[in-house]
Amino acid sequence: MRSIIRAGGLSVLTLVVALPLLAATPAAAQQSPVPFDARRGVFTFATGLEQALPAVVQVTTLGQSEGPSSGDNEPSPISSGSGAIIDAREGIVVTNHHVVEGGRKFTVDMTDGRIFDAVLLGVDKATDLAVLKIEAPSVSELGLSQIEVVNSDSLRTGDLAFAVGYPLGLDQTLTMGVISGMGRSGMGDRIEDYIQTDAAVNSGNSGGPLLDSRGRLIGINTSILSGGGGGNDGIAFAVPSRILMYVVAQLRESGEVERGTTGAILGSLNAERSRDLGLGIVRGAVIEDVAPGSSAEAAGLRRGDIITRIQNRPVSNAGTVAATIGIAERGTRLEVVYLRDGHEGRATLTVEAPSARTVIAGADAVMARGASVRVASDGLQVFAVEGGSAAAAAGLQAGDLIALVDDTPMRGLDALAAALDGEGQRILSVMRGGEPVEIGLP
Repeated sequence: MRSIIRAGGLSVLTLVVALPLLAATPAAAQQSPVPFDARRGVFTFATGLEQALPAVVQVTTLGQSEGPSSGDNEPSPISSGSGAIIDAREGIVVTNHHVVEGGRKFTVDMTDGRIFDAVLLGVDKATDLAVLKIEAPSVSELGLSQIEVVNSDSLRTGDLAFAVGYPLGLDQTLTMGVISGMGRSGMGDRIEDYIQTDAAVNSGNSGGPLLDSRGRLIGINTSILSGGGGGNDGIAFAVPSRILMYVVAQLRESGEVERGTTGAILGSLNAERSRDLGLGIVRGAVIEDVAPGSSAEAAGLRRGDIITRIQNRPVSNAGTVAATIGIAERGTRLEVVYLRDGHEGRATLTVEAPSARTVIAGADAVMARGASVRVASDGLQVFAVEGGSAAAAAGLQAGDLIALVDDTPMRGLDALAAALDGEGQRILSVMRGGEPVEIGLP
């Protein structure tokens, strides 16, 4: 415990002593950036946060448990997590897709002890979000609370952040930290533009809100990065409200999210790719290929261009670009900055309706069923897999080398594009880490 306390650079004893000293005079309290409760003589964020807490709920997912049947067909709890009511009048709850996955029924537990059934309006695997609606004869008369949502684009590293949820079987729990970083990606999903925080997030917090110091929703907690044991190590990620509200609006309207495209097949820049390309940067999105007749082709982008900014936002990797395109309406014009042969260029991409084609083939890459493939020195290599796609669901991974499709050897991109075109499952034989793996690609 002592090592944890010292790791923060300020002991608990110092903090406890320092705050009353500040509170000794009214002038000190007024000058402090921390809200001061003069009646109790303490510094506190409770006033703003307490308004949001009644809208943080526990979500229980019921389904058919694995193992022998008990004889009845009633679903039993298979998972639980947290959620946030964002529309009290309609009873709309947002949570994570992985919280409700596999469920047949859902219940929502309120902080006042009430419990309601809920129906699933839709899920979006690519952002790990799901929307539930509380079932009741007159939801508007239930006296529900809702959380105010603000645009996460206003956040800055160093802002205070509060995570609320139901971790590790405990009742509603509030933890505090700071915004550790913005635009985080590389967690394995397609739409990646996470908020990173060191507020303690554990199993059961999934789907719960990340709040600012005024109790407003800035994100939905979705995952942690653990050094081992699965516990909290001070690195947690939340889907920002900028993405959240776009996804929720579509799920409420149609039950699914339809994203646009620009026709650019993207890969992520890393140290290895940077050395191969002779670059002096390690952040950006590499254009692996451009689909013929696409918006990207019309904008003049070419294979090998490195996108460094989009809509004046710095690009960490392909996930940053996909996140911006993924929440843009059809017809939206996106300004990008790119590098080509060491020189900076600018282009405007227009977001188009998604192609009905199952396969998009370029000169140097093929995108099929969510997997992007290029020719490598040792064969046809998967270099990107879209979260929520058929390829992701089948377990295909970046780095896999495709050797066979339905027992037919793949000797080039043209052969692969032809083999994966059309409907129906394909059996892929791939090499992964030197070992053969068989994958059923729907």
